[in-house]
Amino acid sequence: MTKIADLRSQTADQLSDELLKLKKEQFNLRFQAATGQMEKTHRVSEVRKDIARISTLLREKRTVA
Repeated sequence: MTKIADLRSQTADQLSDELLKLKKEQFNLRFQAATGQMEKTHRVSEVRKDIARISTLLREKRTVA
């Protein structure tokens, strides 16, 4: 889980890169769940919440700029 203070210090480009990485991880986790290979089931909700945090910060940075 990513701390919000760490995310706020990043630029919009860095946040976009992190968002892309998390969306890829989310896809892989869904694929693992579908095939029954998932070991860390709690990671699904963590990734989903991190995606929401980063999306919110990106939206904030776009409205402020």
